[in-house]
Amino acid sequence: MATALYRRYRPETFAELIGQSHVTDPLRAALRSDRVNHAYLFSGPRGCGKTTSARILARCLNCAEGPTDTPCGVCPSCVELSRAGGGSLDVVEIDAASHGGVDDARDLRERAVFAPARDRYKIFIIDEAHMVTSGGFNALLKIVEEPPEHIKFIFATTEPEKVIGTIRSRTHHYPFRLVPPAQLLDYVAELSASEGVTIAPGVLPLVVRAGGGSVRDTLSLLDQLIAGSDADTVTYERAVALLGYTHGSLLDEVVSAIAARDANAAFHAVDRVIQTGQDPRRFVDDLLERLRDLIVVQATAGDAGDVLRGIPADDLARMHEHAALFAPADLSKAADVVNRALTEMTGATSPRLHLELMMARVLVTASPSGAVPVARTTAPAAAQTTPAPAAPATPAPVAASAAPAPAGEPVAEPAPAPASEPAAEPAPVEPPAALAGPLTLDALRKTWPAILERIQSEKMSAWTVVYLAEPVELEDGDVLTLAFTSESDANRFKERTSPADSVSEHVRNAIQHHLGVRVKFKVRLGGAPRPAPSAASAPAPSETAPPADPDPAPQAEPVTLAPIVESAPQRPAKTASTTTTAPVTGWNVVAIPGSAAPAAEASGSTDDEPPALDDADAPPADDEPADDLPSPPPPPVHPAEAAGRQRYGESVVREVLGARFIGEEIIEPAVSLTPAPREDD
Repeated sequence: MATALYRRYRPETFAELIGQSHVTDPLRAALRSDRVNHAYLFSGPRGCGKTTSARILARCLNCAEGPTDTPCGVCPSCVELSRAGGGSLDVVEIDAASHGGVDDARDLRERAVFAPARDRYKIFIIDEAHMVTSGGFNALLKIVEEPPEHIKFIFATTEPEKVIGTIRSRTHHYPFRLVPPAQLLDYVAELSASEGVTIAPGVLPLVVRAGGGSVRDTLSLLDQLIAGSDADTVTYERAVALLGYTHGSLLDEVVSAIAARDANAAFHAVDRVIQTGQDPRRFVDDLLERLRDLIVVQATAGDAGDVLRGIPADDLARMHEHAALFAPADLSKAADVVNRALTEMTGATSPRLHLELMMARVLVTASPSGAVPVARTTAPAAAQTTPAPAAPATPAPVAASAAPAPAGEPVAEPAPAPASEPAAEPAPVEPPAALAGPLTLDALRKTWPAILERIQSEKMSAWTVVYLAEPVELEDGDVLTLAFTSESDANRFKERTSPADSVSEHVRNAIQHHLGVRVKFKVRLGGAPRPAPSAASAPAPSETAPPADPDPAPQAEPVTLAPIVESAPQRPAKTASTTTTAPVTGWNVVAIPGSAAPAAEASGSTDDEPPALDDADAPPADDEPADDLPSPPPPPVHPAEAAGRQRYGESVVREVLGARFIGEEIIEPAVSLTPAPREDD
């Protein structure tokens, strides 16, 4: 009967131990300088060399030529503690999983007082030390704290936090780590050659991946493959079937179908996975691994072999061909979809359903290299004078406040626009599939309306958070600073309770869709954002009263409210030529009990300035016009801005307040009234 590989190749010196130089180097230095502590704690994942290092340390301490960092291997102690040795009386190994109680600790304490039978030290190796009970640790505490000169303790555990602090503080703690894949790959290749076994290309990377960095697990899997192979040859097909991985040809078929958007081939491959009894989650994991390899190949070009070690040359060439079929953004988006599906499949009762839905989403997001994403067709310039009916993202009635003003009523002129531009909302700018150079803040600002529209079509609640935000700074080409006017919006943007469905993730995906760059965010309060949609629609107090007439006998006129573009209050122009003390005309001054107007008249003021405005109506100090110039008219509101305000208000009603409109048909009221915004808006 053959001995297991991990036992036949167990290291006997610190020099033979791989992947743990951060532990072996200081231990060897302590042995050379004779600064060995009385107690050690070795911790780390399973199969990474904790117990083996404890035995090597015991050999170094009890070697006839020691203490030394390299045991001689010929003295009685070294021979007894070697791979083929039967053990030493002075080195006691205790499995704490079955001997961790108080009585076992008392028995160990009684045995420790006796001197070693032959060697220099009596060494106790306590494996699985986290299984020792609290009472057992307390029983050992005194002897671990102040042991006799001939006693050494070595605790080995996978969970050092379960070792009580009073014991842990009295030891030298050395944390072991998993062995890096590249180092482990070279090790198993040398071991296979020494065993005289032929390993097919592509097998050892699968073995190392299945071992997960544990040397013992990796050697156990390799031993299983060698034992189950014929003529000392491990084939790729046998390894794939035994380890449960997806065959490389099936992964190549799926990747080619995704690149060509061939849904028929993709779903046939999914059916093959199910019909062959393969675990759907394992297939998704393998597909994600392959997409990661393609991203690395695309990013590193000819140097991919230095990163993807152990992959055969023909497989690497095929990956280069597949990577050329994708745009960088498409590979990243496909990997994100597969990664989310892998997370959702944990504990799923219907993994096949999740697998098929994942494939459908991947086919939608991926596109061939060099192809421009499907853009909305734009009518020729001559045809733009007659706007075509557009289908909005969410059906909503036309706002009454955005309707044209009645005949004869003055309306502020909108911003200058081409004569052929329709009155309807202009189509957002559709950027190219990839930027000619690195991302700039100007390009991001030009594309921001299209980004907001995509966010609105995907998740309206996310749009309501970032609608007033503005991109104000771009650092290192991918660190974007967004300025928010509301602290509550900034806090909602930073929420990460559901990372895949957070507001920031929707914004990031929209930017990546339009510009091909995945950005990181910084949040800032302030900036120069656009006016809030609800603030412009509030009627001004002066609109409820008719304008003043210089004629002493004013005539009654019907009260009519201006449309949304005239809703901002206007301050009357100042007259530079009026320097007398006569009352100023053009102001409808009404004496209100308790107001400041009567007090000003009683004081005999002759200033020709109009009455002081209320604090709520007074313009900011830096907007105060010169005395000899008329006040500028309020900035016109573009029809697209008015439509955006309408959508914002409807989204607040539907999503925040949970209400709905009485009717969806268009109603034209005689008087357009818009409620004033609440303070928390």
